[in-house]
Amino acid sequence: MKPITKEEFKNKIELNLRRQYGKSLEDAKKYEIYYAVSRAVMDEVTEKWYNTKKTYQKSGEKQAYYLSAEFLMGRYMGNNIINLGYQKVVKETLEELGFNLNDIEDAEMDKGLGNGGLGRLAACFLDSLATLGLPGHGYGLRYKYGMFEQKIEDGFQVEYPDNWTKNGTPWEIKRLDRSYEVKFGGRVEIHKDEIGKEYYKRVETENVIATAYDVPIIGYGNGTVNTLRLWEATSESGFSLKLFNEQRYEKASEKGVEAEDISRVLYPNDTERSGKWLRLKQQYFFTSASLQDIIRRYKSVYGNNFDKFASKIAIQLNDTHPVVAIPELMRIFLDYEKLSWDEAWSICTEVFAYTNHTILSEALEKWDITLIQPLLPRIYQIIEEINRRFILELREKYPNNYEKINKLSVIGDGKVKMAWLAIVGSHAVNGVARLHTEILKNEELKDWYELYPEKFQNKTNGITQRRWLLEANPKLSDYITSLIGDKWITNLEELKKLEKFEDDLEVRNNLMKIKKENKERLAKYILETTGIEVDTNSIFDVQVKRLHEYKRQLLNILHIMDLYNKLKENPLLDIESRTFIFAAKAAPGYRRAKSIIKLINSIAEVINNDESINGKIKVIFLENYRVSLAEIIFPAADISEQISTAGKEASGTGNMKFMVNGAMTVGTLDGANIEIVEEAGEENAFIFGLKANEVKKLVEYGKYNPFEEYHVVDGLNKVLEQLVDGTYDDNRTGMFKDLYNSLLYGVDGNRPDVYFVLKDFASYRDAQLKVTKAYRNKDKWSHMMLKNIANAGKFSSDRTIQEYADEIWNIKKIAVKNYID
Repeated sequence: MKPITKEEFKNKIELNLRRQYGKSLEDAKKYEIYYAVSRAVMDEVTEKWYNTKKTYQKSGEKQAYYLSAEFLMGRYMGNNIINLGYQKVVKETLEELGFNLNDIEDAEMDKGLGNGGLGRLAACFLDSLATLGLPGHGYGLRYKYGMFEQKIEDGFQVEYPDNWTKNGTPWEIKRLDRSYEVKFGGRVEIHKDEIGKEYYKRVETENVIATAYDVPIIGYGNGTVNTLRLWEATSESGFSLKLFNEQRYEKASEKGVEAEDISRVLYPNDTERSGKWLRLKQQYFFTSASLQDIIRRYKSVYGNNFDKFASKIAIQLNDTHPVVAIPELMRIFLDYEKLSWDEAWSICTEVFAYTNHTILSEALEKWDITLIQPLLPRIYQIIEEINRRFILELREKYPNNYEKINKLSVIGDGKVKMAWLAIVGSHAVNGVARLHTEILKNEELKDWYELYPEKFQNKTNGITQRRWLLEANPKLSDYITSLIGDKWITNLEELKKLEKFEDDLEVRNNLMKIKKENKERLAKYILETTGIEVDTNSIFDVQVKRLHEYKRQLLNILHIMDLYNKLKENPLLDIESRTFIFAAKAAPGYRRAKSIIKLINSIAEVINNDESINGKIKVIFLENYRVSLAEIIFPAADISEQISTAGKEASGTGNMKFMVNGAMTVGTLDGANIEIVEEAGEENAFIFGLKANEVKKLVEYGKYNPFEEYHVVDGLNKVLEQLVDGTYDDNRTGMFKDLYNSLLYGVDGNRPDVYFVLKDFASYRDAQLKVTKAYRNKDKWSHMMLKNIANAGKFSSDRTIQEYADEIWNIKKIAVKNYID
């Protein structure tokens, strides 16, 4: 295909404006221009998309399918234009028409179909699959309302609907020809076919229709366009005209509303049974529709012979959310395709692989039998049979070891353990950082590793440099390219060549200058959105991630309180000015996480309005953290706060985004921090705190008493008492009292200071003193910055995906051919 010219592109924009809005360029609003530009780009994408699908179909090569409840895609336009190589023509065309590309991009709403790292990782993986030319696609849910829109009102988080589709979205295609029936409830009957063989049939079910929406995933510079297919739920009989005419209006639409609820909201609050019921519905709905679609694709080529299924299909289960796919594929094979159990099970275990994303036992999903049995009766029967056969296997391996057998049973204590089901039904199980995988093998999943050592692998997470460096930080990207060329865009290991400039003062000064310009951009955003003016010469100390106790935003804020106390005692205290920047969403039902957000904002209110400290520290909480905001924050950060309790963070990917943008890590030896420090050198980071084995010993021996830290660590007792003495008002809600009690006494039956915030406080404060000392030496700081950027090559999702492709999925690159004359 010939590259599009500016004149052709301009004509396409004008045509789309007339068709969609009946407007000319002069009359169009910014969003309408965005939509017209996007549709013009989509015109170019569709031919590449067609060619990719046709190439894959004709090649007969194995394809991979990534099943995930989350895809945190962010904005499409900028990334798609870059990957197509259209940035220059789009930018120049818009300038000639009197528009700015960045302004037009800002009209796009984020696709917040994810909660945090899990969903963003899935998005990075799709980008890498396409860029590497690998046949791999995503399946998920098209939530009408994504991760909620967060507002901060009187310091509290308040959730509002994230209506990302309200203006329409030009980057997807509704596929009415790709819809499937998904059945819930009812009962199971046993029938016999014409030769007397028994088979199972679900009757009296609630039927929901899954309709596909396809999103193109564009590879960088290679013509590959893979597919993200998202499912929307509707009812077969969603509206009763009879009831409506009887003026029973709510009843008339009841079934339709119930069905649409399945794809209405990302992660509905599941503190009550009804929320759990809806979550399980979501998981089964999207996995069933996805498997039906995968089987349709397979049968279109190979017919009803499933001998080649495992050699042509690989399915990755992204955490436990899609694990119900294992018994669902068995159901389809047994009840519809009439395979024997052994045939079906052999295929399933070859096809499925499972990624574990957590060490937290509470995050390993378990479904009450009283929930799963009535909602998915046939699925529960199959899980029982999987477990019955598995128990027989265990009895052979561990005769009379009832304790171990009970521990490994997929069903126990009235629950179905989805992580256990995933391990039994998969051929590969992987962690997402080296430490995480070792903890899984030696602690959390030790018995499973002993049983199936051949299944366990490590796949350290990565990020796509196209989004997080090339798009998010164009100044730094351009400068890196001027120094070492542009091969780093598809091979991040090329950044290692920057090390030859580590003694070049001009290069390091230019890096510092670029960092300052990015800080100015973020400072402008902060002023516009919060009204607070920040000093761009100060250290931008950043912690942005999901709000969870184990991520220890509380440790960060306690240190800020302590620093503020010292400034109040001595206004002439010689410290480097700091701007502490937070952004985080707390799950709607997570009260303590919400209280930490309130605490951050209460402290910010006091500190930012205290003129006596001369602006030496500022505290900023940026509301509604999302991908497009992250793209402004990461390039501007001096310090990357990665301070989770050692042994609790599986990997982290924010740490990698900060690193490649030249921020220094303040962190524990947890998750991928360990590998970051190995790559960049411990002298180019600020490591503190307990190690994972030390945390384990403290937990096992139960000898940790937080009051020892309270009495011994200078300033800590004052900070803690300020949580409850009214220094920082919590509007008499008792939220800060709960934080105080959780640290010193324990609440809800938990031991005190579960995440060792107080135990690590002194070490953390020492690390922050080292930050101040290093920052004052600009020569040293610029050298640390360069070393971090230069050694970020390992943390590309391209590397991660190539490992998945080679070691789990067994898929190979396919060069896309042109089938369009």
